Amino acid sequence: MSGSPPPEEQAKADAELRAKEAAEQAALPYKWTQTIKDLDITVAIDGKYRARDLEVKFTKNTIKVAIKGQDPILEGEFPHPIHVDDSTWTLESTKDGKDIDIHLDKVNQMEWWAHVVTTAPKLDTSRIQPESSKLGDLDGETRSMVEKMMYDQRQKEMGKPTSDEQKKLEMLEKFKAQHPEMDFSNVKMG
Repeated sequence: MSGSPPPEEQAKADAELRAKEAAEQAALPYKWTQTIKDLDITVAIDGKYRARDLEVKFTKNTIKVAIKGQDPILEGEFPHPIHVDDSTWTLESTKDGKDIDIHLDKVNQMEWWAHVVTTAPKLDTSRIQPESSKLGDLDGETRSMVEKMMYDQRQKEMGKPTSDEQKKLEMLEKFKAQHPEMDFSNVKMG
């Protein structure tokens, strides 16, 4: 039976994967960050360019960022759709030139993107550490679902039953109390 690698090997593999991802991302002609709800892209360009020299277009599923008359700096299909009307771009002056700042509003605001466009190297989204979530920002149903998931994850990590498993155990205990004449020695939970 093959288990998971020892912690030190896993830590080394994780570090190598992070270094590989960091190198791939650093090689891209843009920088990007995301939250669960949106994605921000920064493209550094020469300070001589003005907004009228640029071609920045996005649709629900595609993006193109270019200096007119040149090959695109960023072009391709999104892995997931965006809300075009809620997405924007601006041109900002920096000490080294200018930045094209692009803000994309995700349609599915419960999903991490592995890359900006499908042709770019992917990130392992299972390793994303979400920003300190503000549970107060979530609607009641989503908040309770997230709190339950967080509780269940902590319980699993400690080898304790999840909330659903606890409910089953409580129901079994009630049933046992109501039916002392029955033999429950062979009952298996799971």
